[in-house]
Amino acid sequence: MSRPAEITAFAPATVANLGPGLDVLGLALAAPGDRVTARYAEGPGVTIAKVTGDGGALPLDPATNTAGIAATATLARAGIATGVSLTLIKGMPIGSGLGSSAASAAAAAYAVNLLIGSPLRKVELVGPCLEAEAAVSGRHADNVAAALLGGLILVRSIDPLDLVRLPVPDGLVVVVVTPKMELSTRAARAALPKDVPLGSLVRNTAQIAAFVSACYSGDLALLGRSMTDAVATPARTPLIPGCAEVIEAALDAGALGSSISGAGPSIFALCRSERSAAEVAAGMVAAFAANGLSADAVVSPADCPGARRA
Repeated sequence: MSRPAEITAFAPATVANLGPGLDVLGLALAAPGDRVTARYAEGPGVTIAKVTGDGGALPLDPATNTAGIAATATLARAGIATGVSLTLIKGMPIGSGLGSSAASAAAAAYAVNLLIGSPLRKVELVGPCLEAEAAVSGRHADNVAAALLGGLILVRSIDPLDLVRLPVPDGLVVVVVTPKMELSTRAARAALPKDVPLGSLVRNTAQIAAFVSACYSGDLALLGRSMTDAVATPARTPLIPGCAEVIEAALDAGALGSSISGAGPSIFALCRSERSAAEVAAGMVAAFAANGLSADAVVSPADCPGARRA
């Protein structure tokens, strides 16, 4: 059977950290996401033919674009030398806290792997995507693992890579509200404290343990209580106008818990149902508006697939 001349793949936006799980927890959303088309091309190596949906912000240089880096690393991991041309369609804003760079990398790695006959298992594509993330926003796998594999992922280790899939409680719904502002991952990471007090470490350790327990038991009340973060959220809250008020609005509207999505400025909330999620989303958007920012809301099931053929 001949191989296809081109493959298009989709990889979704993700919510990382989920409160206390900085660089440890990641969750795939149904949408939005990025699409990458990979085609065979003359000459060796990876080129990027076109990027749309980014307003001209992203480079076409494959050495500095996460799609190009992940595609190159995928070919190297597979031991295949061939020419590949990529076309990237951005489906989410850059610097939004939704794993934009990870979605591009995941879609590219998945598309290239399919194009060359799928020599690598899906989990083996996390390494190439990790290389891409390291080049632009830091070496962490929470977004790329969720974007590739889907569902709720705990990153136990990246050296060596050790990923744990956590069960998602039935009926759990995610609200993500993205204000019309950009917050670079580098700036958000620069705001993190270099030293963490022992008390904060203990509190976050307890919250992550409770979060995992709640996933396995389906205890939604415990899940909500375990989203308290003593480290990253307090440091990043001042970077997002109205952040505390938006989180409070989510809780007042019935959310189980709410926190900053990844590096921000998006803020997410976990909800018991779609009806509750709609009320929470409206409250969060209104809270951003009261602080001078228009915002868009996305409501998604909490258990969604990762990268896939589009």
